[in-house]
Amino acid sequence: MGSGNETIKEGNAYLFDAKTNQIIKTESIVDKQLIFTSLNEGNYTLLITCEEFEEFEQKVFLNKNLTLKIELTKINFTELNEIVVKGNKKTFTNSNGNIKVDIANSIFKAIPNPIDLLSKLPGIQISGDQENISIIGRGNPLIYIDNQRVGINDLNTLSVEDIKTLEIIKNPSSKYEAEGRAVILITRKLSKKDKFETTISEVASVKKRFNNYLGINSNFKKNKTEIKTNFNYNQLNPWESAANNLEIPNDNITSNFIAESYSKRRQFILGGGLYHQINENDYLSFNLSGKIQKDNDENTTNTFHDQNNVQNKIETLNNNDENRNFLNSFVNYNKKIKPLDINLFTGFQFSNFNQKSNSIIQNNYDNTQFDLTQNRNQKFNVDVFSGRTDLEKTFKNEMKWEVGALYLSAEANTDFEVLDFISNNNENSNYNFKEKNISGYTQLSGKIKKINYSLGLRTENTSIKGKYANDTFLLIDKDYTNFFPKIQLDIPIDSTKTISFNYAKSISRPNYSSTSQISIYTNPYLVYSRNINLNPTITDEISGTFQYKDKSVKLNFYRSKDPVNFAFSYDSTVNLITFNSINYTKESGIDLEFTLPFKHNIWSSTNSFNFIVNKIEDKSAVFNESKPYLYYYSNHIFELPKEFNFSITGWGFTERKEGIFKRNSLFIMNLTLSKTLLKNLDCTVSFNDVFRNMNFNEDLTINNIASKGIYYTDTREISLSIRYKFGKIKDSNYQERDIDQNSNRIR
Repeated sequence: MGSGNETIKEGNAYLFDAKTNQIIKTESIVDKQLIFTSLNEGNYTLLITCEEFEEFEQKVFLNKNLTLKIELTKINFTELNEIVVKGNKKTFTNSNGNIKVDIANSIFKAIPNPIDLLSKLPGIQISGDQENISIIGRGNPLIYIDNQRVGINDLNTLSVEDIKTLEIIKNPSSKYEAEGRAVILITRKLSKKDKFETTISEVASVKKRFNNYLGINSNFKKNKTEIKTNFNYNQLNPWESAANNLEIPNDNITSNFIAESYSKRRQFILGGGLYHQINENDYLSFNLSGKIQKDNDENTTNTFHDQNNVQNKIETLNNNDENRNFLNSFVNYNKKIKPLDINLFTGFQFSNFNQKSNSIIQNNYDNTQFDLTQNRNQKFNVDVFSGRTDLEKTFKNEMKWEVGALYLSAEANTDFEVLDFISNNNENSNYNFKEKNISGYTQLSGKIKKINYSLGLRTENTSIKGKYANDTFLLIDKDYTNFFPKIQLDIPIDSTKTISFNYAKSISRPNYSSTSQISIYTNPYLVYSRNINLNPTITDEISGTFQYKDKSVKLNFYRSKDPVNFAFSYDSTVNLITFNSINYTKESGIDLEFTLPFKHNIWSSTNSFNFIVNKIEDKSAVFNESKPYLYYYSNHIFELPKEFNFSITGWGFTERKEGIFKRNSLFIMNLTLSKTLLKNLDCTVSFNDVFRNMNFNEDLTINNIASKGIYYTDTREISLSIRYKFGKIKDSNYQERDIDQNSNRIR
């Protein structure tokens, strides 16, 4: 009740732990009442906020059921020209080893693209070609933008300006597809005020060559409808290099090469979306995004090849023109069925990826002259359609039941043509791949006394068919059904300490690009190709986590069947070495992870340490030894006077010996300084990979081929980012509450 006996219709109440100041529960005012249930004995702080009333705060000691009568004081309004609010919102938040990052209000918002953004976060690794994302100890994660699962191409069409938060979930529930042991969940911004706002961003980046990123993001909101658009134009000049020393003793072959690639890349990224809040619980959203990319590559490979004491030095030129176009669209609808108190979510998504490349290859043997060797024309197209529906029912005893289903259909086609000017053995093929996946899940969660539990079961049926156009019979014909149970128990010791136990079974399927026949000519003796015969990887794991305040330690055991890694093979009939992905027999390991955030005055720090023993085995490879190694990540942010922010991040590995593979140690340091000028102008200077250490060594022996490889990256960078925001913001008559909390719906 208000001080003048006014009825308070809307408001929120927050219950904090008095010792840690962490939020325990949040409730809304309903019929002039607030009810908190299932609380432990202890000291709490109650905070109530209501429109037009002063904030109310009271200390509460709870040792029995308690009823409070609260009177709020109405605010006397004074018209102000401007209000400036400053807060100390955490950039990183840790809960049971899951890391949530506030992108919109942190130094990370100046990073030009989502892939570079991910590479700056704890535990996330990006491959040298920026086509693969992995999480330390968890493998390849699922990527979600709000409610929809996306791939790396979808991620590349997203503007960093549009990202509100990013969360790394290491124990995803059964609501997520079973394909993945971790989830990267991206939540986009939504406005709470009527406005028209535009942000223009410009990033000038110097690596080996100059790179430029230009972006324009606009946002229009009126009452319950919000429209967003983005346009980005990037002029990039990436560089990469790889080298390898290969030995095949049984065939008396030594083959060493170093390859270098310079590219001129032009990217157009476009996107638009509409969000309409129908009422307090129901909404409809639509999003369309795309990327148009053109590459002109100049690839040079220098090879020394010794076979039966016959030696050759070959210089290979590969001029490659490539177009990559991507389109993604989705529609989401959320409905609260009030008579049954059930929440219904339905979403549909369609994606298309199209790739065309033309390569002209020349070889120069022993410094004589360049001769035209091959002309390669390759086309790859994949269409993916998916639809999902989820139902959620919460009962009065705090038990929640969730059930859902998903249908996915994918079709990929590859046209592969090679004109060989040396042997005149031309090759022409067309390969078609189709996959269907039907899955369903059910999950029950709740609380028994002090123990929170979540029990889930997901089943997935997958059908795969693949054949060449000229063949009568199918080359690939697979149909399998798998069950994926998940169990989680959270046992609170007191208000600051919690122990959690998890068991999960998951699957990792080959990506659609592996179904293509596209190959890359390296030199006359080596080709990189796809493998259409890959099997999915099945992983069982069990883990335990101890959380104390905002710090945690986690112990994880895992075992995988048919893990995927790269390998070499040699075909003596055509004298050709092939480098591609294969299924190894098994992989197992232990991961002990410490997450240790820290804050003192202007200094906040997030630290992660993983002590890992990982063992990969296969009968076709030489098993050496498996030894413990350390992954470490440490980020420090300093809030300096005059609105300067300085960030220093260091991460790396010690030497990794993982049975078959031996990989090098790494230490990477990144520096960032940012400042806001004239309220709406953000300037950021970054210096990445300060010591130029981002080079990857990998040694293995498989199929009687000994390989010592190294991959050089172009990550050392000095960049200047400028973001200017302008527009008009005004109060909205529409008061929204918990708009698009989709991320919580699918945990």
